[in-house]
Order: sequence, then C-alpha cells, then structure tokens
Amino acid sequence: MTIELLLALVGFAFVSSITPGPNNMMLLASGANFGLRRTVPHMAGVSLGHSFMIVVLGAGLMEVFRAYPRIQDAMTYVAVAYLLWLSWKIANAAPKTPEAPQAEGRPFTFLQAAGFQWVNPKGWFMALTALTAYTADQSFVQVLIVAGVFACTNLPSITFWTVLGQQMRRFLTSPARLRAFNWTMAALLVASVVPVFWHN
Repeated sequence: MTIELLLALVGFAFVSSITPGPNNMMLLASGANFGLRRTVPHMAGVSLGHSFMIVVLGAGLMEVFRAYPRIQDAMTYVAVAYLLWLSWKIANAAPKTPEAPQAEGRPFTFLQAAGFQWVNPKGWFMALTALTAYTADQSFVQVLIVAGVFACTNLPSITFWTVLGQQMRRFLTSPARLRAFNWTMAALLVASVVPVFWHN
C-alpha cells in the first residue's frame, strides 16, 4: 500500500467514523445517560468489534456475500429491525427521579457493542468500501492495515461523541429534558436507517 493510498484510507476512516451514525448516536445517548466511565466497554466494543469485522470480511466472508447476495439482503432487514428495537429502548429509558436516582437500563457491554457491528448498516458500508477501494489485491496484510487504521481513527471519534453526551448531562438534569433527549436520539437512530432502503 502506497503512502498516498494510506493517507486516503486514514481520511476515509476518520470522516466515516466521526460523522453521525448508529454507533455515534448510541454513544452520545450512553454518555448522557451513564457517563464516560460506564460507557468505556461500549466504546471498546465498537472500535475493536468493527476492526474484527473488517478482518473477517477481508479474510473471505465478503466473497460469500458476493456469491450469495440474498444473505446480505436478509442481514439488512435483521439490522433494520434491531435498530428500530434499540431506538424504542433508548426512547423509553426511564429518566432519573428523586424516587429512583438510577436511570433504568444499563450501557452496552463490550460483547454487545462488538456484536452490534454485524447489524450496523453504516459499519458494513465503511468496511466493504474500505476493503474494495483501498486494498489492491486484498492480501491479508492489507486487510490488517485497513483494520488497524480504522481502530486508530475510530476510537478518538467515538470518544468525542461519548464525551459530548457526558457534557450534555449538565443540561439534562430534569426528567423532562432527559426524556426529550432520549426521544430525540431515538428519532435520529431511526433516521440513520433510512439510507439503507435507498440502496436496496
């Protein structure tokens, strides 16, 4: 991989990682509801889980999807259904009250966040585009480079969204504000699914 191609890959990985999408909307909501420290496993699962998915796709799974496109179509509908369910859970997360000082629900675990990458439409787009556009022969070394670049650029990007959510906690001190925030995050998560149908 040439230096020019590597720099282009870094740019693509950074821009695609920091722009709004399901992961970032969920981390923003998690930062606001649970804080940075409790969201760290979620963040690690996103970063490492997506890089692992790139390796698996580059190692041969991408060819399976090319040979049997119906499998990818089925996974798309599963992903959309799961994202809609997550949106409902975020919208109905109980805000903190004097009677119940702990918000209902828990942040994603590492494994939950890593598993989510397999049903995240934006994550699939990022991985498939990077493997197609930035690996000349899709050798395993080049696949590892792509996965490593995404891991390095993704973690600072998702940290930004989580910290942004944590900083918003000072403005979400009332149950009504937190409820409105959660419903807004749920709506944005649903909106992130719309482009999936444009490509199908």
